[in-house]
Amino acid sequence: MLNKFFKLNERSTTVTTEVLAGITTFVTTAYILAVMPAVLANTGMAKESVFLATCLSSGLITIAMGLIVNFPLVLGPGMGLVAYFTAVASAQGGIPWQTALGAVFIAGIIFLILTLTRIRQILVVAIPDSLKHALTIGIGLFITIIGLKMSHMIMVTTHLGPSLSDITASHGVAQLSFFEWDLTLGNFAKPDVLLALIGLVIISALITLKVKGAILIGIIINTLIGIPLGLTNIHDINFALPSMQNLNIGAMDVKSAFNIGLASLIFTFTFIGLMDTFSTLVSTTNKSGILNKNDSSSLVGKAMFVDSVGACFGAFLGVPALTVYLESMVGISAGGRTGLTAVTTGVFFLLSLVLSSLFIIIPNAATAPVLILVGIFMISSIKNIDFEDFTEGLPAFLTIIVMPFTYSIANGISAGIVFYVLLKNISGKWREVHWMMYVLMLLVVLRFTYFS
Repeated sequence: MLNKFFKLNERSTTVTTEVLAGITTFVTTAYILAVMPAVLANTGMAKESVFLATCLSSGLITIAMGLIVNFPLVLGPGMGLVAYFTAVASAQGGIPWQTALGAVFIAGIIFLILTLTRIRQILVVAIPDSLKHALTIGIGLFITIIGLKMSHMIMVTTHLGPSLSDITASHGVAQLSFFEWDLTLGNFAKPDVLLALIGLVIISALITLKVKGAILIGIIINTLIGIPLGLTNIHDINFALPSMQNLNIGAMDVKSAFNIGLASLIFTFTFIGLMDTFSTLVSTTNKSGILNKNDSSSLVGKAMFVDSVGACFGAFLGVPALTVYLESMVGISAGGRTGLTAVTTGVFFLLSLVLSSLFIIIPNAATAPVLILVGIFMISSIKNIDFEDFTEGLPAFLTIIVMPFTYSIANGISAGIVFYVLLKNISGKWREVHWMMYVLMLLVVLRFTYFS
């Protein structure tokens, strides 16, 4: 039955090979079960709720991907989306996490509509490759900064003087001049900073040695080191089944997310998810060498549909939108050729529910190094940008630097789109600009004119 349903013989594989590939993929991606609760806790969300939602959403949608698309793709909360979600839903962002989840849900509905009408595919074609690569790099740096902040490896030193009273009066919110603050290294004598540094060295070494599951193994080692440092509380460990009542099911505030001031937020979630999923899908299917061009095109269409449903489902359960993970290539390299690999990975995500207490005790300092290292994985795309062509290089450069420096992915995307369209037209290369880019530029102008 499995042979017929998953076309195992047709793709020259066996049940054993597929299951082992699925387990390999799970080991490679299981670090998200530790990272997501740690990161999203900064928004006020309960760690256990995030863990349960991550297990359920990743498990069920990955299984759905395997059954519907029949390809070894694994899905989970996208790191870029989670980073942006955390930035806007933290104390600094000022938006309740329930409202941010509502924005993610609306973005998921937009995904679904754009996918069914094929507009999503047109949008992906419209964005120039230079901006796609710049988006990846910028988000990578953005995630790295979050990791550095979480670990306290970088700190903000202020020289407030008389402005301190103004800041206190405005409940901690004020604009500081250039000379009133500095970014400095954290205090490495503090346990959390020291643990983060140790973790950075350990995970980097494991990756260098090409150890399978390097990130997960590094997090486990770092968590154990955190015990004598007083950062890991082993007394909270228990193996009781988690209560599903702790899930934030339906906690999203869609009504507030429709507020016109959050249009920019919804646009950003939509844009990130659009680029993230499509680029990963195309990269994975092309590199796999399993399918011919026609089969690959059909697969991407089906996968984008499942991904759109996953975006809505994740928000409903209480995590930012799901996306296809590039780590799916690990399963393919291990021999995975069909959806049975994905189903196996999904089942293991569901089985992880009983380990909730183990993942929840992992300190932030043990997971922060993962976020820091994400930057190096994502910045490698810079080699694909033609900086010799100023009309390609400058928009890409602005996209990259504006994201981390303004702590806003939306600002980076906006800068890149506007300067790309302007420079191409000024240089007489207007034929290289897809008509949809003018629409996006108009939306950016409207955003800063009316919605900011």
